[in-house]
Amino acid sequence: MQFDWSKYFNEENLERLIIAAIILVIGLILIHGISYLVKRLLPKSLSKQRQMIISRAINYTGYLTLAAVIIAELKIPVAPLFGTAGVIGLVIGVASQTSIGNIVSGFFLVSEKSFEIGDVIKVGDKAGVVYSIDLLSIKIKTFDNLLLRIPNQTIISTELTNVTKFPIRRLDFNVSVAYKEDLKQVKELLEKVAKQNPLCLDEPEPLIVFKEFGNSSIDILLGVWFEKTNYLAVKNSVFQDIKSTFDTEGIEIPFPHVTLYTGEVTKPFPIVTKEENNE
Repeated sequence: MQFDWSKYFNEENLERLIIAAIILVIGLILIHGISYLVKRLLPKSLSKQRQMIISRAINYTGYLTLAAVIIAELKIPVAPLFGTAGVIGLVIGVASQTSIGNIVSGFFLVSEKSFEIGDVIKVGDKAGVVYSIDLLSIKIKTFDNLLLRIPNQTIISTELTNVTKFPIRRLDFNVSVAYKEDLKQVKELLEKVAKQNPLCLDEPEPLIVFKEFGNSSIDILLGVWFEKTNYLAVKNSVFQDIKSTFDTEGIEIPFPHVTLYTGEVTKPFPIVTKEENNE
C-alpha cells in the first residue's frame, strides 16, 4: 500500500509548516546555546575527551527531541517512517559492516581511555597530537601540520604508543667516546650535564649505562627524566651541553674508522710513494 504524502503538505497545512520552521530555528539556537553554556560551566579539570562526550550527548539528545517535536507538530504518521527507516537501516547495515565495526571500536576506545584529545600518540610509523575522537575514526594532527584520519578498527588492532600519557618521561642519548678516554671521568661529566640542566629532574636520577665496545668507540647510554611538555627543549639543550662539555674537557667523540693490522709477528705493509713528474 503506497502512502499518500500529498494530503499532509498542502495549503491547509501551511500554518503548521511555518510553525515547524520556527520551532526548528528556535530549537537549533537552544541546543547550541545550552551546549555552549554547559561547556563554560564544566570544571576545567575535566579532560577534553569527556567534555567532547558531554557536548555531543547534549547535541544528539537535542536533535532527537527537536525532530520528535517537529514530527508531532506536522502530525506525520510515525508508523510509515519506522517501516521505511527499518528497510533503509537494513540495507545500510548490510552495506556498511566496516562502519559498524568502527563505531563499536570507537566505544571501546572511549571506555578504555588509552589516550585522550591532546595526547601525543604513535600508530605504526605515524605520530601526532590527537585532534578528535569520532564515531568512525580518530583524527591526528601531525607535527608537520597535516590532518591524519585513522579508522577506529585500525587503532584497536594496531600497537599504539601514548607518548604523553604520564606527566614525566625519559629521553635517551647515545653517546660514543674514544677508547683512550677515562670512563670514570666521562661518567662524572655526563652526571654533571644532567644535574646542571634545569629542565632535567633530580628524581628519578639520570641513567648512565656503558652499553658495549663498538668498532670505533665505547658506546654509552645517558637517560634523563623530564616533564613531558619540555621534550624539545630538553633534547636540544642536553645535546648541546654534552658536546660543549666534552670539547672543554678534551673528550674525543670518534667517528667510524678502520685500522688495518696484519698481526704481531708479521711485517707491516710496505708503503711505496711514487712521484710523478709532469713534463
